Amino acid sequence: MFKPVSAKVDFPQLEKKILGFWKERRIPERSVEERRDGPQYLLYEGPPTANASPGIHHVLSRVFKDIMPRYKTMKGYCAPRKAGWDTHGLPVELEVEKQLGFTSKADIERYGIAEFNAVCKKNVMRYVKEWEDLTDRIGFWIDMAHPYVTYENSYIETIWWILKELWGRDMIHQAYKSIWHCPRCVTSLSDHEVALGYNDNTKDVAITVKFRIDLGAKGGLAKARELIASSALPTYILAWTTTPWTLPGNTALALDPEAEYVLVEDAADGAVPERLILARGLAEQFLPEGYQVVGTLRGEELVGIRYQALYNPVAYKVPSLGRFVEGFVRRDEDFTPEQTDGFRVIGADFVSLDEGTGVVHMAPAFGEDDFKAGAAQDLFFVQHVDLQGKVLGDFPFAGKFVKDADAQIIDDLAARQLLFRQTTIRHTYPFCWRCDSPLIYYAKSTWYIKTTAIRDTLLEGNDKINWYPEHIKNGRFGGWLKNVQDWAISRERYWGTPIPIWQCQECNHTVCVGGVDELRSMAGTNGSLNADGLDLHRPYVDNIVLTCTSKGDSSGGCSGEMRRIPEVIDAWFDSGAMPFAQWHYPFENEGIEQDGRFPADYICEAVDQTRGWFYSLHALSTLLKGQPSYKNVICLGLVLDEKGRKMSKRVGNVVEPIPVLDENGADALRWYLFTASHPGEPRRFSSKLVNETLRKVLLTLWNVYSFFTNYASIDKFHPDQKPDGWKPENELDRWILSEL
Repeated sequence: MFKPVSAKVDFPQLEKKILGFWKERRIPERSVEERRDGPQYLLYEGPPTANASPGIHHVLSRVFKDIMPRYKTMKGYCAPRKAGWDTHGLPVELEVEKQLGFTSKADIERYGIAEFNAVCKKNVMRYVKEWEDLTDRIGFWIDMAHPYVTYENSYIETIWWILKELWGRDMIHQAYKSIWHCPRCVTSLSDHEVALGYNDNTKDVAITVKFRIDLGAKGGLAKARELIASSALPTYILAWTTTPWTLPGNTALALDPEAEYVLVEDAADGAVPERLILARGLAEQFLPEGYQVVGTLRGEELVGIRYQALYNPVAYKVPSLGRFVEGFVRRDEDFTPEQTDGFRVIGADFVSLDEGTGVVHMAPAFGEDDFKAGAAQDLFFVQHVDLQGKVLGDFPFAGKFVKDADAQIIDDLAARQLLFRQTTIRHTYPFCWRCDSPLIYYAKSTWYIKTTAIRDTLLEGNDKINWYPEHIKNGRFGGWLKNVQDWAISRERYWGTPIPIWQCQECNHTVCVGGVDELRSMAGTNGSLNADGLDLHRPYVDNIVLTCTSKGDSSGGCSGEMRRIPEVIDAWFDSGAMPFAQWHYPFENEGIEQDGRFPADYICEAVDQTRGWFYSLHALSTLLKGQPSYKNVICLGLVLDEKGRKMSKRVGNVVEPIPVLDENGADALRWYLFTASHPGEPRRFSSKLVNETLRKVLLTLWNVYSFFTNYASIDKFHPDQKPDGWKPENELDRWILSEL
């Protein structure tokens, strides 16, 4: 018989009783154990980083991860879900740097890599208890007693095995090219990391600079030289840039060979007489009144024309100067202040005629197109900025951060009457997704995975994945795959999975090691790999010296020392490897494809993981297995604050979930997150709206239940004690029974 319940209820207290019941009876564990013989439904948990307290936005993905396996469990499926912790990478390092009062990598080196990484390891699990308590409190059934942890040796060893597999297929290579670089973190970023940090409304200075043509140097077609020489007035080519700090690295000007360019002369009263060259289609909107066209040339006729360097690298003692040779830069010592061979006009197909002057200033050590053109055209390579973004050489602005040097460079050009125009623009620009520093293109050596080689397979695999919202499939995610670039995996950092490539110090021969036993078996391995206290992190693995395995020439080969390259791997590689590394595959659990542990039936994260975890999962499983690692994905919209801003620890607008749960209960919060908007759409979070959900939904339901129990008690009604042949008279009752 029903016991009457009060209309007054404390949902948080009621939930705590239910949680106690679940724990006492081991309900979450039994929901898996008692269905082992049923069909399987597998969730992959995207590993959170536990170096900070969880926010309300973390609750969203966790309740959506919970609801699907719960539903499948109710349908008779066995739905195991293994928790995991993402423990490597810049998020952890930056937090520790802040904790220790560090401002640069030099501080870390002085402190000691071993000591720094020890703090990282301790710090990364600092908030695990808070995450576990929240996970329990919101009713997310997941195995937190046996999580995968990305810093554990077993996890790292699987990543080494993956790299060795790709190495054996010639899918890993080292290349010297221009790549996005964070000067604060002093490390490269992959394209999918860069995509996480774009600001669509960045304010920057844009200047137009005058480059004076030098007819004393040979170059260019006769028609162009004759037209320019037809007047004694100085002639300049106008080039537009939004990065003044790259001008000391200029060694060429690029234009469109197929476009028309005009030679104009200043006819304004009181102006300094001069001639200017720019694209015909931009002249009218770009030049002020007072200029008249005195000649027209095709871009190809200007190719080869020489001009005077804005900043001669030798005169300003720039230490990094050379030419491209076989994909790398050979330093030149014979470059003289009088030499102008490197400063010439070239033709290029990437020059835009939609903005600027139709002429692009080229600094091969920095821009991506600049780098490619520099290698193809044998341009001089002038790298006047160090890896921390500070200007080198004897410039008046030497020692300044690049963005801070802009103002002095502009003033200097104005004083030399080489500044034609200065404006301010708003455009899209990438910032570091972790520290918010502006990124710069920087030419350097980086290790890559050839993901461009599997572009078609990535797209074919994506066609098999069920995406919600559906437009993500061929939109945000599919579009990204169509334009996929090689994955820059090396990071010049400390707390991460060391890349297991050893290189000979004498002959540069390289080997990739696929596991601990393999490393132990190699010639010359010292005693640092004892089983007790084994740590595969830096600096311990850096101290392992091998004997060169190169067979060399007929003299018997090389026997030099092989040392591990210093880089660690992109932390997104860690998280993308979880389908395999969480099981220490293939060293253990070789049958994950046969027993249902690969691929996953379901994954779920927010939309900002489209080019993060979603991509790294897809790329690695395609590289290894030629297929996706997940079948279904819900791509959630972001949780915004009351002002519509994305919640972020850096912004300081994260809402702590525990006070919300203590006031309203987990059921009210879960119901609000499930119903506030469609899963793929963003939702603004407000405690008031959760409280409104409590009153309008849960309290209404409770009042109905309270009303029923009171009258069922009075009538001594019990649903299992009905007279034979009893049928409900009420039509609604009959409908309910038919549904059940």
